[in-house]
Amino acid sequence: MKQRIITAVIAAAVFVPIVIIGQLPFTILVYLMGAIAIYELLRMKHIKTVSFPGIISIILLWILLIPSKYIDFFDKINLSKVELVLLIVLLILSYTVITKNQFTFDDASFVILTALYVGFGFYYLIEIRAEKLIYIFYAFVVIWTTDSGAYFIGRKIGKNKLWPEISPNKTIEGFIGGIISAIVFAFIFNLITDMFDSLFVLVIVTVLVSIFGQIGDLVESALKRHYNVKDSGKLLPGHGGILDRFDSLLFILPILHFLLLYI
Repeated sequence: MKQRIITAVIAAAVFVPIVIIGQLPFTILVYLMGAIAIYELLRMKHIKTVSFPGIISIILLWILLIPSKYIDFFDKINLSKVELVLLIVLLILSYTVITKNQFTFDDASFVILTALYVGFGFYYLIEIRAEKLIYIFYAFVVIWTTDSGAYFIGRKIGKNKLWPEISPNKTIEGFIGGIISAIVFAFIFNLITDMFDSLFVLVIVTVLVSIFGQIGDLVESALKRHYNVKDSGKLLPGHGGILDRFDSLLFILPILHFLLLYI
């Protein structure tokens, strides 16, 4: 526990100021975190980062992460982001033929999906920060209070397993408790920031974000169980890797972005 607290304090001391500063320093940090997350996923699959598929996955990630404000970059090369991604996907699939199927279709699918999963999640971290700083802090409040509520309520009254094949310690009571905790703290957060005009909208958005955050956590748990690893990495002592800390956010940030378009 002591190690977890020390790591959390140091990480927050580095991360929070850069989030507040935003702009290029924040974008560079997100690119770095995304690259580390890709490395962690490739390592689970035993694909070397310094290899053709590893390098291509990083390039695909970096293309996906290009912020919308730099959209003129694509105009200069007469290709859209979607077209560039398609070309890279075709290149990866061609590599399965070049290697005579030593690099299989399953490997190619893993590399592509890995880049999309990490890339879009972190892309919307950049986009939401560019839109409004308060949304980032709201996302963190919901995720942290959901995790804490699910943990403590699950330990206190949890009896019915949520998904024992994937995460044996999670309970249905903890899942619901996490949502309730998120609503309570989101309400307090909204009193301070006046982020949402409508209490109804606040509750609906918070419930959806909390649910998808917990699904994101379960998805990473399923990945780790499938590849028989305890943590995605060792970068953050006591916490694991980047994916272990950002698994929920990778899921909820695209959802939050779409929700914010309609409120």
